[in-house]
Amino acid sequence: MSVSEENAGTKAARVCVAGSGPAGLAAAEYLSAAGCQVHIVEQMPSPGRKLLMAGRGGLNISHSEAKDVFLTRYAEAAPWLAPALAAWTTEDITQWMQGLGIRSFTGSSGRIFPEMMKASPLLRAWLGRLRAQGVQLHTLTRWEGWDAQGQPVFSSARPGYSLSPELASPFQFDAVVLATGGASWPRLGSDGAWAPVLAGQGVSVAPLVPSNCGFQVAWSEVIRERFAGAPLKPVALTFDGRTVQGEIVVTATGLEGGALYALSAPLRQAIQRDGFATLMLDLRPGMSEADLTARLSVVRQRESLSNRLRKALRLPPLAGALLRETGDVPATSKELAARLKAVPVRLVGTESRDRAISTAGGVMHTACDEHFMLTARPGVFVAGEMLDWEAPTGGYLLHACLATGRAAAKGVLEWLQQP
Repeated sequence: MSVSEENAGTKAARVCVAGSGPAGLAAAEYLSAAGCQVHIVEQMPSPGRKLLMAGRGGLNISHSEAKDVFLTRYAEAAPWLAPALAAWTTEDITQWMQGLGIRSFTGSSGRIFPEMMKASPLLRAWLGRLRAQGVQLHTLTRWEGWDAQGQPVFSSARPGYSLSPELASPFQFDAVVLATGGASWPRLGSDGAWAPVLAGQGVSVAPLVPSNCGFQVAWSEVIRERFAGAPLKPVALTFDGRTVQGEIVVTATGLEGGALYALSAPLRQAIQRDGFATLMLDLRPGMSEADLTARLSVVRQRESLSNRLRKALRLPPLAGALLRETGDVPATSKELAARLKAVPVRLVGTESRDRAISTAGGVMHTACDEHFMLTARPGVFVAGEMLDWEAPTGGYLLHACLATGRAAAKGVLEWLQQP
């Protein structure tokens, strides 16, 4: 697609944005502020559903850590994401929220939150700004691909629902921004249905796999029945030379929780390669092995394992169950202390993609130019979780979605200026 002759001198460029998540809304805001006629198509009945879900426990929108450390959270994708992240920093995001009337604060962990912690006030203010800028939102409308003339094709996402006249008629768009999300939480709209469409156009798409997800463990009946839902905190998890401290929860099928999510990429890759991954749990990360040995030695060994762990270290019954689950219980205090600092748990799979917080995979960066335009489809730009990157929770996911949405919008404007 290219700018039509009619638009070139008499009308604003018309841009379609597919998806009303953070990336799509960021692109629509930037393009409409620049004077483009922007139409957002969203297959769900209302916009920003996954954003609202993310805000249920506190909308963590960015992180205040140093920029060089921040960039490392994107691992292999850091080099090609760096320009977009540098152009839309944490400071930019907080100022942007303030412009919407949403004040922010920095938590003790360095994470950035809106003052009210929820996503709904931010989304309402954001949508109000977009309406004021002339953006048109078309819900229950699914982007399907392109027609023979290279124009986007739409269908109704609900039987009997009629498309907006602008979309049902031969409406000519000058550019398209795809921001339809990954494939986690499909009931909120991110179903990954776009992947085969783009692959059929010659776009390189990496398989969509779960990220920031729980992992499966072949627990015994004792763990499944007695301890499903029990937390472990604080706990330190170590895998492949990296240690993360935080909290996890035992489930009937395995483990989940923020500390585990931070290791999801290397754990997933190891399971794909070897069929399993052995995660080491430190059940008392704030104490040395010598301290544990000393405290355990004070309690009589004829006490039950649960009593020894409770009296000496204030560990819950789950700790003893995990020791039995993962091998013979050590006999001496020194051996028991060493085991408590490194409990081996064998992970045998990831939880389903539908239950993951996010997905890895998507449009490979080699399929795009530096402005996130698809080389196979000039005039079509990709942003957000559709791109092949992943990051842990902690504000990195939303930040990159916002940043790539704006970067794609800038790319649209630059491309529209070309003859």
